[in-house]
Amino acid sequence: SEAVFKALEALEKDGSLEPAQQRIVQSSLSSMRLSGVGLQGEEKERFNANRIRLSELSTAFSNNLLDATKAFSLTLTEPAQVDGLPPSALALAASRAAEEGEEGATAESGPWRLGLDMPSYLPAMKFLRDRSVREALYRAFVTRAGEVNAPLIRQILQIKQEQASILGFGSYAEVSIERKMAPSVEAVYDLTEMLLAKAFPAAQKELQQLTEFATANGFDGAALALWDVSFWSERLSEHTFGFEQEELRPYFALDNVLDGLFGLCRRLYGVEIVRSDGEAEVWHADVGFFKVLDEASGEHLASFFLDPYARPENKRGGAWMGVCVGRSKVLDRKPVAYLTCNGSPPVDGKPSLMTFDEVTTLFHETGHGLQHMLTKVAHAPAAGISGVEWDAVELPSQFMENWCYDPATVYDAGMAKHYETGEPLPRDLFGKLCEQRTFQAGMGMIRQLMFGALDMRLHHTYDPRGEQTPFELQHELAERYAVLPPLPDDRFLCSFGHIFAGGYSAGYYSYKWAEVLSA
Repeated sequence: SEAVFKALEALEKDGSLEPAQQRIVQSSLSSMRLSGVGLQGEEKERFNANRIRLSELSTAFSNNLLDATKAFSLTLTEPAQVDGLPPSALALAASRAAEEGEEGATAESGPWRLGLDMPSYLPAMKFLRDRSVREALYRAFVTRAGEVNAPLIRQILQIKQEQASILGFGSYAEVSIERKMAPSVEAVYDLTEMLLAKAFPAAQKELQQLTEFATANGFDGAALALWDVSFWSERLSEHTFGFEQEELRPYFALDNVLDGLFGLCRRLYGVEIVRSDGEAEVWHADVGFFKVLDEASGEHLASFFLDPYARPENKRGGAWMGVCVGRSKVLDRKPVAYLTCNGSPPVDGKPSLMTFDEVTTLFHETGHGLQHMLTKVAHAPAAGISGVEWDAVELPSQFMENWCYDPATVYDAGMAKHYETGEPLPRDLFGKLCEQRTFQAGMGMIRQLMFGALDMRLHHTYDPRGEQTPFELQHELAERYAVLPPLPDDRFLCSFGHIFAGGYSAGYYSYKWAEVLSA
């Protein structure tokens, strides 16, 4: 309200506030200004109506994407169609076929049901030898929710542009930057261009090497297609480093990974994390509940829920940390977090055997959770991630990822040991895993830079009422940022939930911004 706003303005001039309190007042004033507190009459009514409509559109966008992901499946019946798929993926595909009524489905004889959720889609793209199956999956993946979400994109961008104009800004990106570490849109562009100049030549060289390797090893096409890249990249990685990603899975059972992660937290932060299932109600049997205790005193500091596995029938993709309860000294509240991943579930009586990417994702989200849970700030509006600039939020998560390559983390707490024999991950294999960290770093970098640049252009200079479609802008940028152009009917934007159904609008660059700082 305007009365609260004026009271906060008076408080801002009060020299007796603690630093945290001053931060809360300043952040609150900025947030209220950007939320239209100073608007009057028709402008205020239109601004508030737009906020409601944006919320509705974002929810619809997210639900459409979830529905589209759930709706697609590809059932394969011939062994030749699944040739190359590792045993873990075959078991998952057969179990899903059985769940859909295919009685007697087995990993060995099928049928096998593939989907667009990551535990199903990624292994298929990396290992399936049947190029036509990979193409069908890829085309389905990049066109998810295309028809239903395409019109929503324009509407969302139009409303955000109007909101920025009402507030007196030239673009929504300028509104977004007001709450970021980056001083300006131009500073984001400068960082992007600097990284692109370094990464693009490397990416071109990596694609050339990949093409030469594929041609020398049986690929007979004129050029690699988008659905060939993951497959041949995996083969090149195996050739270069002498191991297959699937060899790692038995050494990264979820419970062992948690032991390593919790051991790291004890070492770095002096906290003990204990499983406390049954002490809080959960929404699914897969979900675990944990308490965070001070190692020295045993004091209960915080708690979190961990929802580790993919459930494509009712759970959106990706991984995230959510706030359940924030810390507040006044209300005597301890922090509680939600840590949500979409990892490989247990199959055929085996525990969850994680890919190394899934391991780093778990560490990443735990970094977010620790920032929320281990806060020392007593005042809720500045405690944990509250009030932290969005491009700074990714710092703890990027920092935690780095420890996945730390020998003490991997070995001392039993994080990487065979789930059946208890034998630790061979040291030479760990060394190769560390070497692999920079494999195709150029192509990985330009992919992320493309997403960030597209996000910023859509929210800064793009005219959503003009003739150019968002997809045409995507293709325009791809000429500078991609070594392989997207398909003509690519509708990646229709699944870009980060910016259309999440908090990353004109902020996707935050991942690279934080990565540079955390390094």
